[in-house]
Amino acid sequence: MSHFEKVSYEQWKKDCGIKGLPDRELREWYDAIKLPKQATASSAGCDFFMPFNLNFEPGSRFRIATGIRWVTDRDGADRGKVLMIVPRSGLGFKYGIRLTNTVGIIDADYCDSDNEGHIIISMDNPSEQTVPLPEGKAFAQGIVVTYDIPEGAESGEARSGGFGSTDRSTGK
Repeated sequence: MSHFEKVSYEQWKKDCGIKGLPDRELREWYDAIKLPKQATASSAGCDFFMPFNLNFEPGSRFRIATGIRWVTDRDGADRGKVLMIVPRSGLGFKYGIRLTNTVGIIDADYCDSDNEGHIIISMDNPSEQTVPLPEGKAFAQGIVVTYDIPEGAESGEARSGGFGSTDRSTGK
């Protein structure tokens, strides 16, 4: 059965891109990271929460190192599943905030990648408003979806990296 867990502190610190802060302060942010969770019993997705405070400036793009990975049993119960990352509908509806890649696709074997399967979410704020995203606020959601591969389209290739690595395995 799949589950969420934190990446290591070292991986999060490397990926978060925040320079010049004392290690103690970064460690406090990391320790406060909350695992994704449903908002209600009927919610399709699990909310991802801001690991730090951010004033999302108008017209800007920001990468959020969530500190989270999705761990799966690729050969068992989780075979044929994918985690889709989308923005919270309220942020999209009120401000037009969107993921830079429209929908994030987290493959079941991404947890084995060289970045520990760290889910990093890149978002755009096309609005003319600064949008406050305080630490602990739900800003995106992950939805686990079952899929099927058409006969003859299967691959036997193994993942060899993180972002963009599946393009390299197909020679593109």
